[in-house]
Amino acid sequence: MIQDKIREIRAGELPAFNEAYSRYHQSIYQFVFKKTQSEYIATEVVQLCFIRLWEKRNSLSETTELNVQLFGMARQVMIDEMRKESTRLKYNTQSSQYPFTDNLMKMIESKDMLKHFEQEIEAMPPMRKMVFNLSRDNGLSYLEIAEMLGISTKTVENHIGKVLSRLKHYMFTILM
Repeated sequence: MIQDKIREIRAGELPAFNEAYSRYHQSIYQFVFKKTQSEYIATEVVQLCFIRLWEKRNSLSETTELNVQLFGMARQVMIDEMRKESTRLKYNTQSSQYPFTDNLMKMIESKDMLKHFEQEIEAMPPMRKMVFNLSRDNGLSYLEIAEMLGISTKTVENHIGKVLSRLKHYMFTILM
């Protein structure tokens, strides 16, 4: 029964808390991600929401379903995080040494974009992915890659061009 789970959480029983986490963390993540379009913020809000659940377990209502209380907490945590974000951005002073990373929102967006880029690269044909990784991760020249793989430098250039073209296309579809 739902009230029993709430009573167990209120009593500090970890199995009940763990069950609530297992049952609701994914749906809370999806809820926050849908609102913010940020994997980073969604992950943070889920963590903070369940920390708040544990810290405020004594004040849980036994008459309101747990999921309603959790989503209410998640909504409030999300609003708090967005307010903090807004305040940081408002008072953020741009550093000449790190102009891009000082803006936390841009950092979050770049982490999300990087994760999507990595997923796009993973979905590419093995040879193309290998050529791109040798170039970008290992810093090898087109000639070094060509000699290593026994292909022409023009083929290396074509593979990297196709990867970059796909990533640019992906980026423009996100921005539009």
